[in-house]
Amino acid sequence: MANTRVAQRGLGTDGMLIALFLGIGVFYWLLVAARAMDPLISFHAYVFIIAFTAGLFGLVMYATKEPGDETGYQTAVVKAGTFASMFWGVAGFLVGVIIAFQLAFPNFLYFDELGWTNFGRLRPLHTSAVIFAFGGNVLIATSFYVVQRTCRARLAGGLAPWFVFWGYNLFIVVAATGYLAGVTQSREYAEPEWYADLWLTLVWVVYLLTFLGTIWKRKEPHIYVANWFYLSFIVTIAMLHIVNNLAWPVSIFSSKSYSLFAGVQDALTQWWYGHNAVGFFLTTGFLAIMYYFIPKRAERPVYSYRLSIVHFWSLIFIYIWAGPHHLHYTALPEWAQTLGMTFSIMLWMPSWGGMINGLMTLSGAWDKLRTDPVLRMMVVSVAFYGMSTFEGPVMSVRAVNSLSHYTDWTIGHVHSGALGWVGYISFGALYCLVPWLWKRKDLYSRALVEWHFWISTIGIVLYITSMWVSGIMQGLMWRAYNAFGFLEFSFVETVEAMHPYYIIRGTGGTLFLIGALIMAYNLWRTARGDLRAGEKRPAMAMQPALAE
Repeated sequence: MANTRVAQRGLGTDGMLIALFLGIGVFYWLLVAARAMDPLISFHAYVFIIAFTAGLFGLVMYATKEPGDETGYQTAVVKAGTFASMFWGVAGFLVGVIIAFQLAFPNFLYFDELGWTNFGRLRPLHTSAVIFAFGGNVLIATSFYVVQRTCRARLAGGLAPWFVFWGYNLFIVVAATGYLAGVTQSREYAEPEWYADLWLTLVWVVYLLTFLGTIWKRKEPHIYVANWFYLSFIVTIAMLHIVNNLAWPVSIFSSKSYSLFAGVQDALTQWWYGHNAVGFFLTTGFLAIMYYFIPKRAERPVYSYRLSIVHFWSLIFIYIWAGPHHLHYTALPEWAQTLGMTFSIMLWMPSWGGMINGLMTLSGAWDKLRTDPVLRMMVVSVAFYGMSTFEGPVMSVRAVNSLSHYTDWTIGHVHSGALGWVGYISFGALYCLVPWLWKRKDLYSRALVEWHFWISTIGIVLYITSMWVSGIMQGLMWRAYNAFGFLEFSFVETVEAMHPYYIIRGTGGTLFLIGALIMAYNLWRTARGDLRAGEKRPAMAMQPALAE
């Protein structure tokens, strides 16, 4: 009997390039580990060595497998992205609840001998986990899904999408462990040190090339508007990241670096980055999700395609100028402060144009809000988008900012956008993706989605209203003077007055976390193919397994 030789897949050019880079990386980080100037970069050197070695081993395993069908859409990397999104989401929300209660009860889960339990280290861990780990994985996963369907083309780059996924999550691990260990360059939303920033830059360039390559080889002549929003998010974040993180390391064997900017230039660069990280990471990227998933779920076309194009171009031209409104009453020239305030007010128009476009997409399908809690969650997210993009320009006005700045009002504003807009549109996308990717007829339980929706909505309302009251009270107490011209209240008295509102904030965050845990269970059972017995389902429940 003749021997039959099993065909092997091989690596291809993309795999060989990745293998070469990983191999060079292993030797570089071995050198760093051997000559490290501080234990922090030594620890991260071993993290990179382990990750790169695992990557090389994974490439060998991939190359020796039988070649599979590579003509259809690439869904495995999107599945991995949905899992990572849910994992990092729950982790980030949990840390948020812990630090919320640490503000109310300073000794809550804080231990003197364990420095990483300090609020100062957990706070950036929370912000980065929910923005970059949870939100970033949602954006990568949904963008890879949407660009394939709207271009009718498989993801470009072969193994490049997998490099983007694993490389990005390696950055998250390095950043998170760095925060806990005390590695930080003290820049809001940009705390990771120089070596983590360089790694993310490389990963992001591959992400951009993969996305552009897919659009380049598209079979659909028209570029759908969601892809324009995704592309603006990818390109602008690359520019913001590179400029804001320009720094000179003490040594390639040290974790410490010094920014190339100083003084008011440093502050302006930081908030040019900081506000546009919100604008292009947390707004345009998630607007791309809105423009694909709401029409898809509602089975209706976008209300006005012309309005979506106007929304896109006006948003990206105006948003980039709004950062100086974070620096009212500082050393920044007043004309620059006024410029930021003016452009922030102008943002009302494109933001509300997009909100109206998203809501009006449901024309003729409003009845689905009664039977489809996933669609309801996404529509409520658009309402939160409209509310937060109204509140932001109001707070950018110098007279209002004199009351709101440095207070909890800002925290309430941020979380109305983060929990209500980003959180809910992300949840809605994940609820859509899991049945579509695993080819299930429906979610395991729509009733659990209802529970998730109402529990988390109550949590959001408790959170933002408590912070509104607390923040305005804070600002008024700080500026109160007595008849003799002295401050009416000491700082400690203002902290004491905020205590009950901090408890309410922690309670709201806990409810939001409970909702996310319910969602994680629901998605896990959905992926397994389970359907909850005895649950009523609408007659026209979507069956994406048949539609894909």
